Amino acid sequence: MASSIIVINPNSSQTVTSGLDTALEPLRMPGGPEIRCLTLKEGPPGIQSQADVESVTLPLAALAKSLEPEAAAFVIACFSDPGLHAVREAVKTPVLGIAESGVLTALTMGQKFGVIAILKTSIARHMRLWGAMGVMDRLAGERAIDMGVAELSDRKKTLARMIEVGTRLRDEKDANVIVMGCAGMAPLRGALQDALQIPVVEPTQAAAAMALGRVRLGW
Repeated sequence: MASSIIVINPNSSQTVTSGLDTALEPLRMPGGPEIRCLTLKEGPPGIQSQADVESVTLPLAALAKSLEPEAAAFVIACFSDPGLHAVREAVKTPVLGIAESGVLTALTMGQKFGVIAILKTSIARHMRLWGAMGVMDRLAGERAIDMGVAELSDRKKTLARMIEVGTRLRDEKDANVIVMGCAGMAPLRGALQDALQIPVVEPTQAAAAMALGRVRLGW
């Protein structure tokens, strides 16, 4: 019987995957399901453009299809939710995207959510997601830290920029919950929440928590 929640990082950075694996540790429990984090080796170093999103759609679907006998659920761990609908068509098990799950979680934690993106060019892509989800009236705003995926390994610099941007979203845009807009930010959730003193949603944790509930309840 399938017993694993399989979390797939669609970029080829093992550093990002390792950070996700650590961030998901609180969701692991005796009796399972197991939570496994994998890297899509064919993926680009970072998913930072629409072209990057499109490039991983078919490889993600193929990987999920090959792992379906082992999977109780899949999580696509990239904030652009690449290949989400293609993977849902390819497999019968639940498939969760972290952007969708992160925002849905944020809506239960505050009236207005703010998003911290990595690059300004990411924001238009995310806005299309929020429009499709029908949540634009709950969006306080989205701001970028102007750092690429590879740069996020400098955690001190990344955290400083995230605190700066998160403070602006809180104070200038009245955001009362923040969503971290890149899976590579995962190790910094606690420190960011402590600094901002408002709830901070790490979207891969949000998606994995939803997947865990669905698996345990048989949904």
